[in-house]
Amino acid sequence: MDRSNDGDFGRTIGADFLQLNAAEAPAGGLADWLTDQLRSAISDGRLAIGSRLPASRLLAAELQISRGVVTEAYQRLTEEGQVSGRGRAGTIVVAAPAVAPAPRARAHVVPPQMRAPDLDIFVALRAAPARIDLTPGVPDLASFPRAAWLRSERAVLNDLEPAAFGYGDPSGTPTLRRAVSTWLARYRGIAAHPEEVIIVAGVSQAIGMLAQLLQARGIHEVAVEDPSSLGSRQHLDEWGLRTPPIPVDSGGLQVDVLRKSGAPVVMVTPAHQFPTGVVLEGERRRELLQWAADGGLIFEDDYDAEHRYDRPPVPALRSMQAEQVIYTGSVSKLLAPALRIGWIVPPAQYRDELISLKRRADLGNASLPQLTLAHLMESGELERQLRYVHRRHRTRRDAMATAIANYLPTATVHGAAAGLHLTITFPPDIDDVALATAALEHGIKTHPLSWHCQLPHAPGLVLGYAARTPTELTEAIRTLATLV
Repeated sequence: MDRSNDGDFGRTIGADFLQLNAAEAPAGGLADWLTDQLRSAISDGRLAIGSRLPASRLLAAELQISRGVVTEAYQRLTEEGQVSGRGRAGTIVVAAPAVAPAPRARAHVVPPQMRAPDLDIFVALRAAPARIDLTPGVPDLASFPRAAWLRSERAVLNDLEPAAFGYGDPSGTPTLRRAVSTWLARYRGIAAHPEEVIIVAGVSQAIGMLAQLLQARGIHEVAVEDPSSLGSRQHLDEWGLRTPPIPVDSGGLQVDVLRKSGAPVVMVTPAHQFPTGVVLEGERRRELLQWAADGGLIFEDDYDAEHRYDRPPVPALRSMQAEQVIYTGSVSKLLAPALRIGWIVPPAQYRDELISLKRRADLGNASLPQLTLAHLMESGELERQLRYVHRRHRTRRDAMATAIANYLPTATVHGAAAGLHLTITFPPDIDDVALATAALEHGIKTHPLSWHCQLPHAPGLVLGYAARTPTELTEAIRTLATLV
């Protein structure tokens, strides 16, 4: 058989990767063309965050262009913060373009929900890629104690009886309930027997269980702080509960307004109010507890009380009024949200019904992570981890506060003494939703304060700092300053 022309049959014109064809590039503009093609693919999701680009040598061979052109395109994307060279692991996509190259890609970078917060807003925003993510409520995930967790997991598995692999107690493993009881006594002043603790899949599930508990009693509204977490408020809304707003000022929840509202239940974050960061002052605490003693019910979300830097500790309301406070917390801010482990400590009259709701929901949290967490708590590893991240969080808080003072002198900082985020407010002529949208276009993800408000409030931003480095925080604030 004559194979004199067979060479042409094996020749590939263009690359299967993104269906790139260098013949489409304008004369003299190969590097610009390739950079734009890659940027567009990252922007519209064809190249997802975490995906690997082809080796420059291979892509150059497929496109039949100089390897230097591919290297130049990769370098430009690296300088823009969209890809990162990881040595033998290759070149990895790490963020979306700072400026979208086309309207179609732009829609992926800036979710339309930024303009009108609805039930899907956090899903859309969480999926939106960003070079520097300042989403509030996220701890330093890079500091997760992997080695300690693995040691605890191995210790648990070594001693585990076969029966422990079966269906467990829907209220949680006795070991974790005992560990949580001890932790709450040490850190939150709550004297609760392990039998009073119910393990749940985070505070989100606790809110859903509370909603069902109230609906069964004919209660259809839960007053909330204003401002307060939009996510929590929407969760209550999804269960059909109204959420009348009660204003928060420098002393915390205005209890006199709560009393006038007639609401039978209130959801509060008294140790570190979200998002303003204020602490419910002593007189307001007494007023709120008296409101509860007169028949009200308090749902206390103690979401990040362990993260405290520049102020004395504040005891949980549950430590002072056990019979009218449903207390909830989790390890989402202590370790990582991915664990999905939290707890409820309810008054005795609600305990059995809440356990029944938990049983019907999922038969109980997975036992192995519960036992591992319990070992981490009882061994002292969690306390060591908390001391370690405190130092890192404080350094990052200071870096963000310094950057705000240097680059955003007209902004007022709130809530710096504790927590994992800062809230800043601006003069009234600033549109915080427009600012957050523009920031996302420049690769900075944050929350506009107005999302979390039902009542009129100064515009602002809620800025998480715990998960970013000081350098990234300074860059983010500098970028926000240019947009303001």
